[in-house]
Order: sequence, then structure tokens, then C-alpha cells
Amino acid sequence: MSFVFEEIDYQQTPLGAISLRRRSEPRLDNKILYEVKLNEEFLMSSLFTEAEIQLSNYGLKEFTQDSLEVIVGGLGLGYTAQAALAFDNVASLKVIEVMKPVIDWHQKGLVPLGEELSNDPRCQLVHGDFFDLATSKTHGFDGQAINEDGSNNKVDAILLDIDHSPSYWLNPGNSAFYTEQGLTAMKEKLHPGGIFGLWSDEPPAEDFMKLLNTVFESTDSHVVPFPNPFTRGESTNSVYIARKI
Repeated sequence: MSFVFEEIDYQQTPLGAISLRRRSEPRLDNKILYEVKLNEEFLMSSLFTEAEIQLSNYGLKEFTQDSLEVIVGGLGLGYTAQAALAFDNVASLKVIEVMKPVIDWHQKGLVPLGEELSNDPRCQLVHGDFFDLATSKTHGFDGQAINEDGSNNKVDAILLDIDHSPSYWLNPGNSAFYTEQGLTAMKEKLHPGGIFGLWSDEPPAEDFMKLLNTVFESTDSHVVPFPNPFTRGESTNSVYIARKI
């Protein structure tokens, strides 16, 4: 197999230039990888997806009831969404993505999971700012005004994978979410017994755990190891889980 490199798409967004590329990796017997860059920074790769998958697994495995309504903040290459849809009791999944090109890649089948997610009737890809919707006191995750009884404002689980960590943001404006005020506003959109899950590229941070414990009744964190063939060793990401009683 000859070396493959293809830039599938390149577009300007309010956050900068985003690109999707497909390439073979000679160090992995020319395995085909899909990669996303924002400006000159790598955002994601189809090679490293374990923690994105575990975000859904840790976030949803505790639920025993049916007809779960789930929000995923950040579409990426779709692995968190796919893992959420693997739970049969997930009735509705809204994936909120601020960059329209990322949604387009899935709807046009340009990424491996695109057709699967786009064709699942439970899954809706929503172009919007997760942080605005998560903390809004006037609108639900569907972007509609909140009903008087608040019936369109509550969900069972919110799973977030947008920033690199609670202290390392893609956009400085996101920082306001990772505060007691921001997290408390989001918590109001969870049903009692609801779960908030957060992916991080860094080890669990003691100060953020303290913040979560200030807002939520029960919290824990998980270190997710995965093999890294480039270092010939093991790398890790983290998943935070917080519960509303």
C-alpha cells in the first residue's frame, strides 16, 4: 500500500481554520487515520478514542431506567456519541457542536462514523454553542424557550468533550463554564439523579474535583489508559463524573 495523505476539507471558522485530513501511518503498517486540526493544533485522531468512548460508558452505565435523554457537548469524530447510542435505554441524543464544518463532515459521510450517526433516528446533530445552551436560564438544549413548567429544560446526562481540560480551553470564553456559577447553571438542566461527565487530556485535578464537590452531591474521577504506539508506551486521559441527587 502506498502512502496516503489527503486533506478532505479546510474551512475558516470563528475559532480559526479547521481541517480534516486522512492519512496512512507507516509506523502502524499504513493504518488509515483521520485527524482534525484547528489552526496548527491537533484536536483529535481516530487512533486515540478510548477515553472518548469511556466518557459515555462511565456517564451512562449507572442508569437503569429507559428513555434517557442525553446531551453530548462536542461532536469531534463521533466516538462519544457512538458509545452513547450503544446503550439501548438512550432514547434521545443531542450532540451540540459549535463548528458547522464538523457537522457537515458527518452528514456528508466524510468521516468513518458519519453515516452511522446521521442515520440513527435517536441522534440529532445540533449546530450551537454548548456553553451558552448549558448555562442559559431562558432556553433549553433544543434552543427553544423554556416552558413555564420547565418540561423542555431537563435531561438525564450531559457529557462534555470540547476543551483540552477544565483549565486549558480551545476558546478563552469557555473558561466561565468551569466555575461554581457556570456548573450550577448547567446542573439545573439535569433531572434528579442526572449525571455530568467531562473528558480531560490531563490527570484529574484536585482543585477541579473540589469545585465539582461544591456543586454536586457525588463525584469521582477515572484515569483512562490506552496504548500509544508512537511512544511504545501507555498514555492516559481522564473522565470526571458528577451526580445530581
